Formats: sequence, structure tokens, C-alpha cells
Amino acid sequence: MTPPDSAVERADRGARTPEQAVKALLRTHGIVKDFTGLRALDDVDFDLAAGEVHVLFGENGAGKSTLINIIAGALSPTGGTLELNGREIHLHTVHAARQLGIAAVFQEFSLAPALTVEQNMFLGAEPTRGVVIDKRKIRSQARQTLDRLGFNINSRTVVSSLSRAEQQMVEIAKALLMNPKVLILDEPTSSLTNKEITVLFSLIATLKADGVGIIYITHRIAEIQQVGDRVTILRDGRKIDTLAVADVSQNKLVGLMTGRKVGEFFQNIDHRPGEIVLALHGLSTSDRRVDQVTLDVRAGEIVGLAGLVGCGKSEIGRACFGALAISGGTMEFQGRRVAHPTPRRMLKDGLCYIPSDRRYEGLMMERSARENMSLSVLGLPRFSRLGILRIAQEKSSTNKLGKRMNVTPLRLETDVSKYSGGNQQKILLSKSIIRDTKMFIFDEPTVGIDVGAKIEVYKFFKDLLENNVGILLISSDLPEILNLCNRAYVIHAGSVRAHLQGPDITERNVLASFFAEAGAPPQMGGGA
Repeated sequence: MTPPDSAVERADRGARTPEQAVKALLRTHGIVKDFTGLRALDDVDFDLAAGEVHVLFGENGAGKSTLINIIAGALSPTGGTLELNGREIHLHTVHAARQLGIAAVFQEFSLAPALTVEQNMFLGAEPTRGVVIDKRKIRSQARQTLDRLGFNINSRTVVSSLSRAEQQMVEIAKALLMNPKVLILDEPTSSLTNKEITVLFSLIATLKADGVGIIYITHRIAEIQQVGDRVTILRDGRKIDTLAVADVSQNKLVGLMTGRKVGEFFQNIDHRPGEIVLALHGLSTSDRRVDQVTLDVRAGEIVGLAGLVGCGKSEIGRACFGALAISGGTMEFQGRRVAHPTPRRMLKDGLCYIPSDRRYEGLMMERSARENMSLSVLGLPRFSRLGILRIAQEKSSTNKLGKRMNVTPLRLETDVSKYSGGNQQKILLSKSIIRDTKMFIFDEPTVGIDVGAKIEVYKFFKDLLENNVGILLISSDLPEILNLCNRAYVIHAGSVRAHLQGPDITERNVLASFFAEAGAPPQMGGGA
């Protein structure tokens, strides 16, 4: 969740004066970028003033990442020009951009996992004494920077041992070491807790006051209204409009982004609970992150697992799929007890788990979309015979899946890494439905994808329920729990703190249970 506006110290964000509009800190003119067979950017104009947050908004694949990669020096444009302080610049490397005061914090980190925090912060720009690296200066400056930013991280810690949120902080600290004039933040809150988001937003206000221009990419509309001054909407590689944040509504943003009118984000889902497909009784895991959990999921309904980051909700899903060892309690699937679940067995029995980290757990990034979609069914008779893959059947099935999930562009021989985050998520979902599945466990299914892609995922959920499938939805996005679920379990410290149903699934009830004391008995909503 994004912290409320009152929790964030913000700089004034009045309308820009004509003088500000003329004196752009950074400006692009007619930027074009072509890849093989694809125009990613088409005649894009963009400008950034000193001391403002200019949000780039658009669906996955709209061209946002391509544009910031050009501004950061990671890509060269096919056409068009860039200006910094009124002078045309030519950027061929990220280092060249940094030398001019342009720093970027990308969604995909560029840290060396085997090095320490301080080594990463100065990597490639180490201060020296003569010909020797000045380790004392590195340590001192790294510590000062982390303290100034309010990041509670030991600078001597090896990066591989840090959480994703902590690695995000290291990336931000690394970018700010050089005191940039232009700072690019690509989905900076995607891995942060509410407390860390509040620290980041306060930092953004300070940077604005110091005259730093910030290009900010987010899929969270509430964040646009909290930190943004202006917003530029991209669609299909073209600039649609640039607007003052104060003058734009959520519905207008979504309409400009998608090119279609959007009423409610969430589908009107008709839950028709049937037989119990999954039942847990006092389930615990060997690492104790799941502690005596009792819950059930029925065919034809969505059951939510809600809770704060690190509460154990994801571990419950992983334990059901056999990715975490069970140390106590029982698990039943379709009425049969499963003593030692394994991913292979659960897939075969009809339970599919879709992990939250599509990049490192859900997909093979350097393999084609076709291979990813069909991976879980290659051993089935309709896809292979006597160990030989039936390629025609595989291509036909994955092509139908790609069309059903609206994967764009539909080039199934393209490596998954070349697709946007939203399309990667669609490919991951395609991979899950190619089998005959009775129940799905979705772990943060909409993390890092845009509003348009979210709407398609929610429609996918609705289609599954119409086929009498059971869904366990693990989500940190509270509106998803409130609007999609027939029932919800609130998880606290690895245990069920509340079981809410129907009208009892309210923001107040869920939030109250987030902070329940460990010794308190679980709260039960009406009904069984």
C-alpha cells in the first residue's frame, strides 16, 4: 500500500510558469527508437524542469523504459535530439550521462551481488590515493550518504544478503552519491514498505527543493497524485499528452493510457462456492514462518491472504505447492490428504502456484515465450510421443494461449526478456492455464504491471471462476483483497489473525488485523 498523503512531507507543486516551461533542464525533441521490426518510440517530445517531478505513465510496452534508457545513456536514439540546459548532448554510455549529472535507478538492479554495499556504491568511480583505492574514504562517504538518506543499512554488508527493498535503497544511494541534476526513478516503491516509501517521498521533496529534476515512473496512480507535478502519458510509443497532475483525475489518466474508457478496475465477480478443494489444518513449516495455519478454499471462489510484508502469507502458498517443507499439521487437496507435497505432484494433481518473482522463479528469461508457455506440459501425451516433442501441437496451443491472454506483440519465438513486465506476467499466466488445473495460488499476481494489464488479469480470474476453479489470492494490494475476494484470511506473524467474509471484508477490519497482537485469538467473520 502507498502511505497517505499526510504522511509525506511534500514540496509545493503549483503550476509551472512560462519561464519554467522555457528554461527546461532536460528536453527531448522528436525521439525515435527502432528495434528489429518494431518502432518503440515515435516522435516523442518531453521536457523536465529543475525542481519538479515529471511522471511518465503508460501501459507496459508503451515506451517508458525505452525513453528513460535513452536519457540515461543506455540506448542511442534512432532519431531526434536531447538537450541538457539548452545544449544538445550525445550520450553513448551510462557513464557519459552520469558525467553530465544524469543518474538512473532502474527497476532491474545493476548491483554486483558478491560485493559489499560500499563497494557497489563506488563501483567504477573509486576514489584513490595515488594508485591505491582509498578504502577509508569509500567507507566514510558511503556511511554518510546512507545516514543522510535515512537508510538503515550496514555499508560493509554483502549485497547478496540484502532484501530486495534494501537493494533498492543501495541503488538510490549509489545514484545520489554524484549529486545529480537529473534523477530517473523507475518504479522505486515496488519493493519498499510503507515506512521506506515515506522516507523516499521525503527525500524526493528535499531533492526538489535543491533543484533536482526527477523523472518518475510508476503504475500506482495514487503516487502520481502524491509526488508528481506533471505527467506525460505514452501509448504505443507515442506521446499522448502532458498534463498538470492537479488537473487530471484517475479515470482520465487510465483513459489516456489505454485509449478506452474504464469504469471500475475490478470485475463484478459472481462467487459460487462449491466443494472444498484445499484445506489446511494447523499447518506449520520447518522454518516456522508458517505457524499452525487453518484455512480452506472452495471451487468457484477467490479466497484472499492479506498481511504486511514478511507476515508469512507467501510462505503459505509455497508450502501448499511443495516449495517449502511442512513440519506439522495436515493438508488436503480435493479431499485427499497430501503428506509431502512436491511441485511435480501438485501440478499433476491440478494445483498450480504462480510465484511473485516472475523473473527469477516463474520464467526462463532467455528462452522464447513459446517455450515458457509449454514448459509445464511437455511430458503430456498430446505434446510429446516417445520422448519426441510434437512441435506443431505445441505451437498451435501456445499461439491460442497468447491470443487469449492478449500477449503483445504476439511473437512467440521472441525471448521473454524482450517483453514488457505486463506481457511477461501474461506469459506466466498462460504457462499456468495450459494444464487442466483445479486450483490456482496467485502470489502477488499484479506486482509491477500497469492498470490495463491488471484489468486483464482480473478478467482472467473471473473466467477461471466461471469454470469452477478455486483461487487463493496472496496480495499486498489491499483493494484487490477488498474487491475480488469472497473470503479473506489476514495473516500476522505466520498465523491466521482473522477470517473475514462478504461484508466483513472492509479496509478497517483488515487493517486492524494487520496489527493484531500475537497472542490475540483469530477474529471470525460471519458464516463458516
